Amino acid sequence: MTTYHFVAASEAFLTEEEPLEEVLRERTRHYGETGKAIDFWLVRRPAFLEAAELAAVAASVPRPAAAVVSTDETFITFLKLRLEFVAKGSVEVPGAIADPLASLAG
Repeated sequence: MTTYHFVAASEAFLTEEEPLEEVLRERTRHYGETGKAIDFWLVRRPAFLEAAELAAVAASVPRPAAAVVSTDETFITFLKLRLEFVAKGSVEVPGAIADPLASLAG
């Protein structure tokens, strides 16, 4: 099993109001310089928020939502502290959620 950690918020908050693009660009640059494989993704309208096991977390996330998903819990904790107004959680895959990177249509 793999644990995917995430922060989620409204899509407008993550992609327009916060400097998330800058944070992700800097992290991508750092990973390239150190030869580390990318272990984080921006998911617009994440399907995993519809899973019953995440109902409590998902209820606090305005729609349409977006999420940063990563296998690196430390990075997600950093984002939670940096962005503040986001919901934080994690999911085990495989499990009730088959693909933590899937998006909803629309």
